[in-house]
Amino acid sequence: MPFTSIGLKNEQIGALSNEHGQFIVPAPTKNADDSLVVVALGYARRAVLVKRGVAAANLTIEVPKRAVELSNVTVKGGKVKNLDLGARSNNPGEGMIQGLPGSQYAFFVKNDKKKKLGNVRTVSFYIGENGFPREPFRVRLYKADGNYNAPNTDLLTENVVVSAPQGGQWYTVDLTPYNIMAPEEGFFVAMEWVVSGDKFFATNFMDDYTPYGQIMRPTFEFKESRTWNYSMGKGWSLITASNGQGLRYNAMIKAEVDMIK
Repeated sequence: MPFTSIGLKNEQIGALSNEHGQFIVPAPTKNADDSLVVVALGYARRAVLVKRGVAAANLTIEVPKRAVELSNVTVKGGKVKNLDLGARSNNPGEGMIQGLPGSQYAFFVKNDKKKKLGNVRTVSFYIGENGFPREPFRVRLYKADGNYNAPNTDLLTENVVVSAPQGGQWYTVDLTPYNIMAPEEGFFVAMEWVVSGDKFFATNFMDDYTPYGQIMRPTFEFKESRTWNYSMGKGWSLITASNGQGLRYNAMIKAEVDMIK
């Protein structure tokens, strides 16, 4: 399975499989054994026992498909209009948001005015000029049902891997084919960095890494922190940085949803 997160639970390190499902993870060093945790979009989480000093070069892990339970659908009459949620500015703030393969930045597109929401139409990311703007990334959508309202349950259960034509502008992804119902309070839109080619097969998670893929830009439009960062092996953490004027550092992401009148 391509672009799958594989991490050692106790070591808090991990890697991302390449497009062929292959991966390399360093052996445990802290404990005699550890749990190798596999997290794949649309599949059940799987944990495998691994031991220090025991080679597992040809380890094959089978992961079961996850059954997605569909909620009840109520059909009602009404007019449908477009509603913009998330960042509104076309001028990014100072700074760059970049990640290693497998890491994510998720921004909560909040339904501030408590409108009645329908399906998600599009999501957009402001791609910076630096880095490698045309490298692929995966689009993720989540409910805010994790600990402390962190991203948790996938709303988009299909692999949507896209590539922007260039940087320095908004890049929009059409999600209408997936019929994703937007939660009334809003939802998280995330960019997940993925690998591109065998040159990214082995991932260095030390401090001297090279930037991978595209770079997002931040926005300082909001007084609250709405952006979370995901690191393999460590999970989600809220970004609380600010610009010194009470405005928080957030990923520059927006969405268009159906608003039902």
